[in-house]
Amino acid sequence: MCVGVPMEVVTVEGLCALCRAGEATEKVDLSLVGEVAPGTFLLVFLGAAREVLSPARADEITRALNGLRALMAGKGLGDAFADLEAQTPTLPPHLEAARKAGATLG
Repeated sequence: MCVGVPMEVVTVEGLCALCRAGEATEKVDLSLVGEVAPGTFLLVFLGAAREVLSPARADEITRALNGLRALMAGKGLGDAFADLEAQTPTLPPHLEAARKAGATLG
């Protein structure tokens, strides 16, 4: 499974950036997101930036990943998913339309 990790751009050289997540640094390919400035947050998969993130979104993802690490270590989740717990669950539009039309499983 591939998991995206939020990283902050430290320096940029062409279509590559040195990015940081905590103490770890990594050279990241910027081909899919284009030019970015130092301080920008990116969602990075396997050494390639896939999405530019707001600082708030980067923090949400980082907290969720930290929560999963804690759970895997036998600890509690804490508030790792507080943003999701505060929302009312919704269906994707096509499933909501099917539900309203009376569709059922089976």
